[in-house]
Amino acid sequence: MGRAPQAPKARATRGRLSDEREAALLPPVTDKRTDEMQTFDPGRRDRPSGSPGLVLLYAGEFAALPAAWALGAGPVTLGRDAGVELVLPVTAVSRRHAEVRRDGARYLVRDLGSRNGTLVNGHPVVEAEIEPLDELRVGDAVLKVVAEGAEDYAKYRIDGSMVGAAKRRARHPSALVGGLLIDEIVEELERIAAAPLNVLLLGASGTGKEVVASELHRLSGRAGRFAAVNCAAIPPNLLESELFGYKRGAFSGADRDKPGLILAADGGTLLLDEIGDMPLDAQAKLLRVLQVREVLPVGATTPEPVDVRVVCATHRDLGRLQREGKFREDLFARLNEYKVHLPPLCERKEDVYALVTSFLTRLGRPDLKPTFPFMTALINYDWPYNVRELEACIKRSVALADGPVLLPEHLPEAVMEAMDGYGNKATLLDDARLRPPPPAEGAPTEAALRALLETHRGNVAAVGRELGKARMQIHRWMKRYEIEIEDYRG
Repeated sequence: MGRAPQAPKARATRGRLSDEREAALLPPVTDKRTDEMQTFDPGRRDRPSGSPGLVLLYAGEFAALPAAWALGAGPVTLGRDAGVELVLPVTAVSRRHAEVRRDGARYLVRDLGSRNGTLVNGHPVVEAEIEPLDELRVGDAVLKVVAEGAEDYAKYRIDGSMVGAAKRRARHPSALVGGLLIDEIVEELERIAAAPLNVLLLGASGTGKEVVASELHRLSGRAGRFAAVNCAAIPPNLLESELFGYKRGAFSGADRDKPGLILAADGGTLLLDEIGDMPLDAQAKLLRVLQVREVLPVGATTPEPVDVRVVCATHRDLGRLQREGKFREDLFARLNEYKVHLPPLCERKEDVYALVTSFLTRLGRPDLKPTFPFMTALINYDWPYNVRELEACIKRSVALADGPVLLPEHLPEAVMEAMDGYGNKATLLDDARLRPPPPAEGAPTEAALRALLETHRGNVAAVGRELGKARMQIHRWMKRYEIEIEDYRG
């Protein structure tokens, strides 16, 4: 940036600094270049981290396999042969089964004449482009494509254990089950737990927001209790009295004082689930609680002090609700002191097996073993209602199982319907979703995608059929436009 300016000669003018004082305030004379200006650094969280790669979702031989493989610039051959770059000693894998290679900014997979074929998102391919979140099946191994972080994924096995000497990022055990993505969330919770921050949890229904809030309370060490209320489940005319309490005689039927959930959680943590459904009147009173740390029960004239940490959760687009005048901007600013995003299950299918075994243990049936077809169906399904839906599926399967293993016949109808056409070569010829798109083809506009979701009532598969796209592509576009699928389902 050039040489430092030379100190000007001082003049004996009335009102000027002395030569010594003036020189002391000027940069020193030096022949060296000055330091570079500091620039804004968003930190690791906003940068690509590590290499693109393939992450193991399931294989019966998973304990003997790496958890993930990085992809470089050169071609990578997958197969049983010890001489290939990605060795898969797995049932139904050919010696040289498939090849993944880079083509500019994209990756292509090509079947090498394998006996059992190569599947992308359940459909046989000869050669196809693969994108992040696509599912690649090679023999009896199912893999996921990731755009970055393959080296980090490689530390976590699908059963929840760590590879070799690798350690989890979180320092303490957690009730949250999962690999890399869940470990990163628990690490976040540990970092902010003791800080007096209100936390906003964003994620689709069933992603485990209440479990995360409970973990945040546990890690905080707060002496009070953890309380949770679903704002969408309480009638608007009753929500205020449930939250803020009421005094005897405040209204007909109020024959005694009731403290309300906020005061009941004094010294602890209060989860306000589905905060986007809270009426505006209640929002105004909640804002006062957060600002002055006082609660005014219905019918009271004197507020009561309260020390409560508020955690809010929603699957709704709070930005859109603010623009529509349905959610207060000042309240959002108070609640949004720290934000945690919970990924949908379709974006962390490497956790499905660990979740299944966790549910089986919780249900008292750790002896039951999922078969490969059973796990294939679980991984192929997109789980629109996330972990909650998977838990219900496993409960059903346990109830129906009459032997030592879990079979496809034990699965719910929705999961089985998603397997229609799986692995069917006729589908490859007839289904326009599998034909390579023209180079100039782009994504639909946000308005067009929202209109299709409205027409099909949130059925992502139906939208994909109309657009000629795999459902994972529809999920990627929804993520780009910050579309919440729950807004379109009845």
